[in-house]
Amino acid sequence: MTSTTWAVSGSYFEACNCDPICPCRTVGQRPGGRSTYGVCFGTLSWCISFGHDGDVDLSGLSVVMSVRYFDDELGSPWEIILYVDYDADQAQRDSLAKIFLGRAGGTPLHNFAAAIGTVHAVRPVRISLEHARNRERIVVDQIVDVRAAGPFESDETVSCGIPGLDHPGQEVRSELLRSDDLPLVWDVRNRCGFTTDFSYSAEG
Repeated sequence: MTSTTWAVSGSYFEACNCDPICPCRTVGQRPGGRSTYGVCFGTLSWCISFGHDGDVDLSGLSVVMSVRYFDDELGSPWEIILYVDYDADQAQRDSLAKIFLGRAGGTPLHNFAAAIGTVHAVRPVRISLEHARNRERIVVDQIVDVRAAGPFESDETVSCGIPGLDHPGQEVRSELLRSDDLPLVWDVRNRCGFTTDFSYSAEG
């Protein structure tokens, strides 16, 4: 059984098809707005250093989400595919899906999950994440590959709402952003990314 008491924290890296600095970011005190090209697609990743859902241990596991939305669609609902760590057992997979889809409430629902419209799939797959500075990478089996190409410097603080605006981080350039998982398919180069830490909980 899973519990209404849960918490996860660790490192976060994302990349999307916008130009850096991604216009959805908060830069200084200026809130974000529309995407660069009117449609935003990309990949979000969380590497959980410490986490639990009741007595289900989530430490050391990884989650990746591919996302697409259109600015001009009413409400700009996200369509997503959620990838959960293949090394997790069934109870852990269920907890990861519940938390990161916002079905457990708390921080994800407040930060981003209320925007989720269509969930195309929840897949247990082999995930490889590298969140070290200047070496950020996301590999999901043979279907998702994201690589950062180094920092994009700014004189102002840059924050992203998904990990939380209270977790400012580093804007990066993405060398590669690829997904081959229908219907979320793209292959673009030299766009934007963002890396920071995160801390989500049932009380968030």
